[in-house]
Amino acid sequence: MLKHRFSCIAIVILGLLNSSLAQTSFSPATEGVFTRLLSDQNVPGVSIAQIRGGKIVALGAYGRQDSVDAAKTTTLYNVASLAKPISAEVALRLVSRGTISLDEPMVNYWTDPDIARDDRRILLTPLFSLTHRTGFAANWRSEDGGTLRFTSTPGTTFHYSGEGYEYLARFIQKKTNRDLQAQAKELLFTPAEMAATSYVCQPWFEGRVALPAGKDGGWIEPMFTASPLASDLLYTTAGDYARFLLQVMNNEGISDSLARERQRVQVNLLEEIGQSIPVELRPDELGMGLGWMVIRFKQTTFFMHTGHDPGVHTFAYLSPTNGTGAVILTNGEKGKSIVAPILKEIGVEPELVALLERTMR
Repeated sequence: MLKHRFSCIAIVILGLLNSSLAQTSFSPATEGVFTRLLSDQNVPGVSIAQIRGGKIVALGAYGRQDSVDAAKTTTLYNVASLAKPISAEVALRLVSRGTISLDEPMVNYWTDPDIARDDRRILLTPLFSLTHRTGFAANWRSEDGGTLRFTSTPGTTFHYSGEGYEYLARFIQKKTNRDLQAQAKELLFTPAEMAATSYVCQPWFEGRVALPAGKDGGWIEPMFTASPLASDLLYTTAGDYARFLLQVMNNEGISDSLARERQRVQVNLLEEIGQSIPVELRPDELGMGLGWMVIRFKQTTFFMHTGHDPGVHTFAYLSPTNGTGAVILTNGEKGKSIVAPILKEIGVEPELVALLERTMR
């Protein structure tokens, strides 16, 4: 995975937040809770957006962007694996346009040289990439001797894999002759007014990036990529990511049949994960969907995803049933510890908060 140091040199200041974002801040008492959480857990900064009634109702930034600047609502965060739901959305919009299909063999347009002699490559489909059922041995080939390989037949087992998303991105690029950044800009970033979101380093990043921080609070140099990664290193703001959640909530850009399919659990993980969850907190359904973890309590459905890179923890959820959602972006290795307390403070659905208090400790 190619990553390089921050090298943008031009400075471009974006305009004020547009009208799709609420101008409401969190209450002073709630903001005080956020500030105390940052101090108690040694997390430099956090940006938070909240959705209620299908609208962004609050947006705020607290703590430090870096050693010099305070965090602002325009601060850009590496959202780590929160890139995956955005990449999945791009793929689903291409499916809805008829450009690709979920079940087509990707071998017709792309084969990674590492698996060129393995016949299991012909079974790889976009659906298996989106639901982490490629059969690849590791999240990253760098964790497995630097070579991509299978440990199971595609479609038979769940194994979380960034490589699966990168495989899908290469397939899309080969089939359409356009990379993920170009596709995302046309299909999602522009219609959703996500002007502060990019897979690749941009001149307007200068002076706006939240520096990651380790457990001891020491600053870590941020990472960027020269070409788009489907699974990591996308930079955005809490407000922009909340706009994305609204697109998903409203099923923008996808067909009715695909919207229904996205509500389904594609890979049931309740038995595997549920063993560690007390019965009274256990959801009725839990598993991998099309780019999201899908959680269902009775008639209420939640989509959720998290992200982690060194010095970064991120979280997002939405409920298409309730019209609610939240984005929490932190630039601290201990950022995970403040997610559930923030959600509880802002009044997120108690059944989801109780589950996360148990599983995100």
